[in-house]
Order: sequence, then structure tokens, then C-alpha cells
Amino acid sequence: MRTDIKSHLSPAQSLRPAARTASANGVGVDLANYDAAVVVIDAGTWTDGTHTFALQESDDNSTFTAVAAADLDGAAPVFNDANDDDQVYEIGYHGIKRYLRVAVTVASATTGAVYSATVIRGKGRVKP
Repeated sequence: MRTDIKSHLSPAQSLRPAARTASANGVGVDLANYDAAVVVIDAGTWTDGTHTFALQESDDNSTFTAVAAADLDGAAPVFNDANDDDQVYEIGYHGIKRYLRVAVTVASATTGAVYSATVIRGKGRVKP
């Protein structure tokens, strides 16, 4: 069994890096064969608006619902001023659904904010 960390983690992009001025749903990430996941939101420059993040889960990658707070380690951030930019936020997920995505609701944005969201899968059931 390999002992390097790269072989035991599998990142998948949910929200691609972009300057956002409108709400968006990220791509559902398949958690099959993994027993752990953490969402990493990488914030660039914020200029205006309120950007409220949420983690959503699904059994079928079609119908998504909000993840219960009891299934999260940490809380999804809200960006609404310059103190929120140029930071990395982590939210652990220990729910039981197969798919996980990041959604963002944006209000009152003209130029918005730059960010991305990645789901990092871990504790794979199949080892390299």
C-alpha cells in the first residue's frame, strides 16, 4: 500500500474558478467508494454583493437538498466584505449521500467576487 498522501485523496471541482455576479449550483461530485470528504472554498478578490454558500447532497445527482448542520464540520461561509477575500475555507462532510455539491446564492452584486469550490474525497475504500 502506498503511503504518500496524494494516493489517498481525490479532488474534484464543484464550482470552477470565476468572478461571480449571479447564483450558481456546482457540479455534483460522486462520493462512491470514499468514506470522507472536505469542501475547500478558495476566495479571491471580493468587490461587492453577498455570496452565501451552501453544501447540498443527493442520492441521484439530480435532486439536491441542503446538508443538515449535524453532517457538517464547520459552516459554509458568507462573503460580504473585503475581509472575506484571499482566504481558504474548509467544511467537513460526514453525511451518507452519494453526491455532494457546492451552491452559492448571490445578491446585490455588480462586479461580484472571485472564488472556486473543490470537494476533496478521502478514506477511499479502494487503495492504490
